[in-house]
Amino acid sequence: MNAAHFDAPDGSRLQQAISDLRADLIRDGGPQISTMRNYRFAILQYEPQEEFALRAEVCRLGTSLISNGWVVLTIDLQKLMLDLIRREGEPFAARLISMEKRLDRRRGLAMLSEKISHLIDGPDGIAGECSRMIQQHARENPDQVDRSVALIARAGALYPFYRSSALLRHLDGKTSNVPVVLFYPGTRQGQTGLSFMGILDPDNDYRPRIYPN
Repeated sequence: MNAAHFDAPDGSRLQQAISDLRADLIRDGGPQISTMRNYRFAILQYEPQEEFALRAEVCRLGTSLISNGWVVLTIDLQKLMLDLIRREGEPFAARLISMEKRLDRRRGLAMLSEKISHLIDGPDGIAGECSRMIQQHARENPDQVDRSVALIARAGALYPFYRSSALLRHLDGKTSNVPVVLFYPGTRQGQTGLSFMGILDPDNDYRPRIYPN
């Protein structure tokens, strides 16, 4: 189904957050998505049920930035996770599928988490893949760094195997100063607390600016 069928209502909280993010990215003095010097990370929080509307808004944001001379790196976390699993070979993936089918949902998720955690966790897992993509772009296009942004989406696909707070922690200092925006499916708890998918216990250890402000 076309994502346009899930557009956010005009003037919605999600649209306002995207609009505010875009305005802070394209400021005359350079991106101002963080209140901390040399820390160019931001989180845009949205409700998990807004996933399809969010994807449509991210497409529009990317198109708008590109039309204004920006280079947009869109990073799909679901694809990165599946690519890491595929690298283990077809027999590994086939065993996972076979084992998962024999278990109930709770035990199946626990088994999958145990089997793939070593692939996706830590600085060399999904965070390492994100960092390599961003740094490769910076090395190959040094003149474009000031007009580049990395948009990291599809974080919901990592639930319950991975916490996004770990992703940002491992990316810190490894993005060649390219601004990074993580689109976060979850709920807001106070000013800095976020609950991944609205299910996990709130994590209050987030340093980036969180949109909506």
